[in-house]
Amino acid sequence: MDIYDLVIIGGGPTGINIAVEAKKAGLSYLVIEKGVLTNSLFHFPANMTFFSTSKNLEIVEIPFISHTDKPTRRESLEYYRRIAESYELDIRYYEEVKTMSRSSNIFDIATSKSSYQAHQVVVATGFYDKPRMLNVPGEELSKVKHYYDEAHPYVGQKVLVIAANSACDVALETWQKGAEVTMAIRSPELYDRVKYWILPNIKNRIAEGSIPAYFNSSVTKITETTVELDTPDGPITIENDFVLAMTGYKPDYELFTRLGVPITDDQEREPIFDESTLETSVEGLYVAGVITAGMTTSKLFIENTRHHASVIVNHIKSKENSQS
Repeated sequence: MDIYDLVIIGGGPTGINIAVEAKKAGLSYLVIEKGVLTNSLFHFPANMTFFSTSKNLEIVEIPFISHTDKPTRRESLEYYRRIAESYELDIRYYEEVKTMSRSSNIFDIATSKSSYQAHQVVVATGFYDKPRMLNVPGEELSKVKHYYDEAHPYVGQKVLVIAANSACDVALETWQKGAEVTMAIRSPELYDRVKYWILPNIKNRIAEGSIPAYFNSSVTKITETTVELDTPDGPITIENDFVLAMTGYKPDYELFTRLGVPITDDQEREPIFDESTLETSVEGLYVAGVITAGMTTSKLFIENTRHHASVIVNHIKSKENSQS
């Protein structure tokens, strides 16, 4: 079995960026992705527009051309696909990492399809695959969705949107396409990171009563036909066909445990790593991208983690040079 210099777990923008830098540096590498290329971006809402500009999403010095200043999901998928094709990146799709162990400075990685060995491993899995659950009765019902695709399935339906940042987009789009929308918002006001071109619209719809909103409120129970809310005025029950729980996401901590990634025991649950190298306390095991912020998922994005690729590859090369 060939021993790779570097195995990258996760084929998102960060994983792609690291793979390109590794290839440029002459490292043997492999990317393992459990789904499709940029799996998280693929599962974003069909009509989503990024908050970041295309310039801030660029990686590996390849221009990101979009029709407007802020690119769409479709444009981002095309952009990262072109990078993977241009550099002929070695990416294994639909392959999930199951276990990893380390002995004699070699990582043994077992996946759903094969097994590999590597001197170094980078975990760059993002956080979009694991929703933050409500943990209320009825959340297991098929009417409860933690991911939003498009508005059409909710035409003529009574929809409760549970608010976080993306919930305002969802509420407006489903309402505009003919859903009867209500919002449940845990905080006393809308999230301060709502896209600035969305915020006035959603505020106006709430103010005029087109989209009723319950602030300082949370869901306590879901049934096939209703949702129960705990509000400042007491518990209420509303008729309901669908619950769109836009409550945010978190890193895959089960995977971290399987891979031996050390985690802080505080509320943030951040991976423990050297800020200057991104190497964890396990020699040769690195973390990269948005997962380095742990549960504080609003802290990091593609645009402010682009440097992770060069940091990791430069550190690997420096270790090689010191050993030669």
